[in-house]
Amino acid sequence: MLTINIRVTVIVQKEDNWYVAKCLENSIASQGSTIEESLDNLREALELFYEDTTPEHLNVPTFITTIEVPL
Repeated sequence: MLTINIRVTVIVQKEDNWYVAKCLENSIASQGSTIEESLDNLREALELFYEDTTPEHLNVPTFITTIEVPL
């Protein structure tokens, strides 16, 4: 069986006592009590998600930026 590695874009945010890690390409999310634990849990969730499918975004460029919004 051929194993491939993919690179995904992840945002981690603190919510109450948890760190929530979310993959921007497919909205899969996971949480943990530390940043590292949330990323490890997300990695496991993504492995299960992609277990029987090929990611569609392999060659799609992703651009991350911030914008300022007046309030």
